[in-house]
Amino acid sequence: MNGGSLSILGLDMTEERAYRHFLRNPGTGTEDIGVLLHSPREEVEKALARLDELGLLRTDEHGGVSAAAPETAVERLTEIRLRELHEQLHQVTRSRHLIAELTAEQQTRPLATQGVERLEVLRQIRDRIDDLAFFARQEILSVEPYTALTTENIAHARPLDTRCLRRGVQIRSVVLREALDHPPTVAYLRELTAQGASIRAADKLSERILVYDRRTALVPVDPSDTSRGALVTQQAGLVSNILALFEKIWAESTDLSTLIDTHSSPSDVLSEMEQRVMEEMCRVAKDETGARNLDISVRTYRRHVADVLRILGATSRPHAALLARERGWI
Repeated sequence: MNGGSLSILGLDMTEERAYRHFLRNPGTGTEDIGVLLHSPREEVEKALARLDELGLLRTDEHGGVSAAAPETAVERLTEIRLRELHEQLHQVTRSRHLIAELTAEQQTRPLATQGVERLEVLRQIRDRIDDLAFFARQEILSVEPYTALTTENIAHARPLDTRCLRRGVQIRSVVLREALDHPPTVAYLRELTAQGASIRAADKLSERILVYDRRTALVPVDPSDTSRGALVTQQAGLVSNILALFEKIWAESTDLSTLIDTHSSPSDVLSEMEQRVMEEMCRVAKDETGARNLDISVRTYRRHVADVLRILGATSRPHAALLARERGWI
């Protein structure tokens, strides 16, 4: 069985992540939780059903789901495990230290309106960022001085970013101009802009900023050493200052579309979505059909078509199909 800290008590990774999710976000629904957990819907539904059977989740009259208290959950799972696997008695009873870990995670979630919370464990920081993005309703602002996104980074971010943009959440992001030297990063940034995100680049960035719905801000404890943890705040004065800093950086940055042709080499690579659009463009005649096959809007599909034509240097769709075949892209 593949799992995390609670695997010793019989929970697989999806079950544990779902339980921890509802510890952090009590009273929320199960809609689109598969996107947050990066797992197939069927797998998530199976995990939720098992957690419910074990008594680790409860649903209120409004359909909101909450997790059982860590003490209850761990004790219940321990009892079941001991009953089933007596030969592992010693190993299971040692797992009671998980109560403290889960309680600490539960206590970090209800952020006091006037407080500042410090997160020091990388997994907790990543989970909190995923949670904040998942529940964002209006706007996500970010300043991220990375020089390249790995394949894993992109695979992790894509479902959450796509979900936010489809729901009408405005995304504004400032990245380091040096990142435009990395073709996969540029391809993903183009993919986001085609879906409606606004992205700019700056020559120098030292700040790391994330702001959600202008209410919650997340910054590193030490911008020069992110291993020291992150600070999360909803304190109005602090959030206001962080927003002002973001707007200053945004105003001094350059729009991605004006840089992409001169600074990077977009013709060297297509994003994953652009590749799929190009294949649909060559296979079907109607944009509506291609958009439906890719589960995107017609407007987004046409944006990607325009990007493909520009990247290939094509004057028409038939010309683009010819150039793509010459390059071996289809």
